[in-house]
Amino acid sequence: MTPPLICVVEDEGIVAADIKECLGRLGYSTTTVSSGSEALARVPELLPDLVLMDIMLPGRLDGIETAIEIRERCQIPVVFLTAHADDATLTRAKTAKPFGYIIKPFEERGLHTIIELALHKHRMDRSEQQHAEQERQLRRREVHGRQDAVPRKGEVTRHAAALEEVLLPQ
Repeated sequence: MTPPLICVVEDEGIVAADIKECLGRLGYSTTTVSSGSEALARVPELLPDLVLMDIMLPGRLDGIETAIEIRERCQIPVVFLTAHADDATLTRAKTAKPFGYIIKPFEERGLHTIIELALHKHRMDRSEQQHAEQERQLRRREVHGRQDAVPRKGEVTRHAAALEEVLLPQ
């Protein structure tokens, strides 16, 4: 089985290398990008299993805005990994509907736990969505089948007259 691919979005090279090394020890494949715009360009190509996102990024898009775009475009789970733990940042981060929020500096075990839970939750969410879609399709078929079974206007009268002739001959 291939290891999950994690895209690390981190603008500080040394920090990105440290995270990449840590994720490698934990058995994940990794790729790194250094800005929100680069993430938006690369994530749809790479289709990673998870994005590990710094919040403070250079350029037009910060990590929160980038995470919202990734969720909407690709439905890939995002976990924030940031040094910012203030209430305002946390409140803003919630709008991205992240699968986790890790404060730097992080512990390897904590990072692994959050990643595994996020991957599991995403798999379960997708499975539930697929199941719900299958149920919707079955219901549509059932409704369509019932609509075909319902006589059209005038058919009941015609059928009743034919039945009456058979059952009540003159």
